[in-house]
Amino acid sequence: MQNNREAMDEVAASKIGVRIKKVREKNGRTLEDLAAQTGIDAEVLSRIEINEFVPPLATLFNLAYALGVDIADFFQDKTSGEKIAITRRDETVRINHRPHHDQGEADYVYEALEVKQNFRHMDPFLVEFPLQDISEMVFNSHEGEEFLHILEGTLEFRSEDRVEVLHPGDNIYFQSDVSHSFRRTSEGPARALAVIWKKRP
Repeated sequence: MQNNREAMDEVAASKIGVRIKKVREKNGRTLEDLAAQTGIDAEVLSRIEINEFVPPLATLFNLAYALGVDIADFFQDKTSGEKIAITRRDETVRINHRPHHDQGEADYVYEALEVKQNFRHMDPFLVEFPLQDISEMVFNSHEGEEFLHILEGTLEFRSEDRVEVLHPGDNIYFQSDVSHSFRRTSEGPARALAVIWKKRP
């Protein structure tokens, strides 16, 4: 059962680049257009589209914002317009297939917990963080707000002028345009429930 789930997760990860390309071309945008708007190098965008690596969440949010779509469009082909959406355990999308990992990429596993609702304001994820040195931390920023509830392990949150250590049961809420990064400091696994609100174009 676990092997089947892992295979499904790898398939889901491999489709993200295809969906990004599909949306980009549907909008009549070139890689250079998208690069100019997002600040992401056109070569990097090309590698994402051909699945050389799976982008971190901050990159996906920036691409969704630039293309005028929900981030769910990158995880699932069809979404629901109903007011109530149920995502079963086997329908969540776990992204841990990160081939050709490059220096400077955020290295964490994330699982999209809701992939059906159209035009939603929040995106919930389960995030697993790696053990890192401070020098390995990758800082991100984007429009919106983030909330994390620490489920397991110890996390360190860093911004330009603040360092906070977070333990199970702790919560953090912050404006996403603050340059920020997290790293695991506990020996064992570190997981958090993250809810992200991304400003619409």
